[in-house]
Amino acid sequence: MLTPEMMLSGYAQGIFPMAERRDSDDLHWVDPRLRGIIPLDQFHISRSLRRAILREDYTIRVDTAFSATVRACADREETWINSALLRLYDALHALGYAHSLEVWQENRLTGGVFGIALGGAFFGESMFSTRTDASKIALAYLVDRLRQGGFILFDTQFLTPHLASLGGVEMPRADYRARLAEALGRDADYSAVSVPSASGMLQRMTQMS
Repeated sequence: MLTPEMMLSGYAQGIFPMAERRDSDDLHWVDPRLRGIIPLDQFHISRSLRRAILREDYTIRVDTAFSATVRACADREETWINSALLRLYDALHALGYAHSLEVWQENRLTGGVFGIALGGAFFGESMFSTRTDASKIALAYLVDRLRQGGFILFDTQFLTPHLASLGGVEMPRADYRARLAEALGRDADYSAVSVPSASGMLQRMTQMS
């Protein structure tokens, strides 16, 4: 049986677990030939996303609804998050390794992203949105948080068209593992950063990109 400690060891080696389906009993390790990342200095904020962020018709919260965020990410027709992973993510959250960044609107959780922090690496697992742009807003605040917290690697596992539109790229396995090794040697803190204002976050992102 996969334990939280074994899972962290896998991430440190550049592999991660997935299930074939929601109802699968087994997990398998994945080691992509091409790895997706979002360079933290290249996150792309489109004009429409900027407008959505500046509307501030939302509240950003961190780690206040971790389990709900994970389950919302898994609440789709096809998912690789099975019951075993749900338990493991909850355990890693309790240990201080797994985190969520949540978008709340009208006191409802409408978007978010979760992942695992290890050294200066953040392994993004999944995101969800029930309102337009909510997941993009979550990613923008997450990238800012990772920058401010001292992270140097934002791993997205795979590159999707959606992530590519936000600045995501993919790299060969060997290049990724070199970046991972450097990141694991860094000290970073996901929880040390306060939630910024929308204008402050956008100004900082513009200056650093």
